[in-house]
This record gives sequence, structure tokens and C-alpha cells, in this order.
Amino acid sequence: MDKEREYTHVEHMIDPVYDKNSKILILGSFPSVKSRQQAFFYGHPQNRFWKVIAGVMGCSVPASIDEKKEMLLSHYVAVWDVIESCDIIGSSDSSIKDVKVNDFNRILDSADISKIYANGGKAYELYMKYAIEKTGRDIIKLPSTSPANAAWNLERLIDAWSIIRS
Repeated sequence: MDKEREYTHVEHMIDPVYDKNSKILILGSFPSVKSRQQAFFYGHPQNRFWKVIAGVMGCSVPASIDEKKEMLLSHYVAVWDVIESCDIIGSSDSSIKDVKVNDFNRILDSADISKIYANGGKAYELYMKYAIEKTGRDIIKLPSTSPANAAWNLERLIDAWSIIRS
């Protein structure tokens, strides 16, 4: 069996981005292989997350990790993932199993989060299955910024994601 098709147990090693001023929390499912290599969220060059957030907030697309953190925090946005650890094949969300969920109280107890958003259906599904009972907080599903979501072009994504500004 080639490596690409084997399950690997992976721990989430990227710290959440938030501060006491964060008002919204955006949750992905689990970092892709590229994100894990870069040790930061949405590291795959084809993922449109950073372009979408910049488009929604009316600022330029950040390049460095520090610029990305600055953009998020200056717009009161927290970012993390639903899963703390799981078994996964590569970056395939559909392969995720044996899930351990993150403890969102880390953010919810220190910031006045008014809304939680899921970046795509898998993040939404995982939050509803593993986290909603623990947090008691609803989540709003947004279309995925993943390149796999080819039905949504950048302009359409920015339009849908504009609700995070309210």
C-alpha cells in the first residue's frame, strides 16, 4: 500500500489565533498536509481562505504568518479547527476518523465570541457531532474555501462570507 493511501494518526500542532477582543470564531476541520508543514492555517496555495477574508474585510491579501495573524486580530476574527487529533489519509477530510475534538473553552472563556462559523460542510458536520453539546453554541455553515469546492468562485465565496462582518 502506498503512503498516500495509509491512515496516519495526527495531532493538531497549530495554536489557535485569537485574543480577548475576538468577536467571531471561524473553524476549519483539520489542517491539510501543507498547513501542517507550514505550521499555520490554510497553507495550501490554492486554498482561498486568505483571499476571501481579505476581500470581506477590504484589505490586501496577507503573505506572511505575522501578516495573517495581524489581519485576523485587527478584524476581531479568531481561527482554529474542530479536531485536536484524528486518523487521516493525507489531507482528505472524508477520510477522517477516530476524532478527538479541541477544547473551545480556551477561546470562549477568554473572548466575547458572538458567532461561530464553519469553513465548509465537514467542519460543520464535525462540530455538530463532537462539539456542540460541549459548547452549547450554534455554528453557521459557510461554503468551503478549499480548492476542492470548485463550484464556488472567489467572488461568490467573498459574497457568502460577507456575513462574518455583521
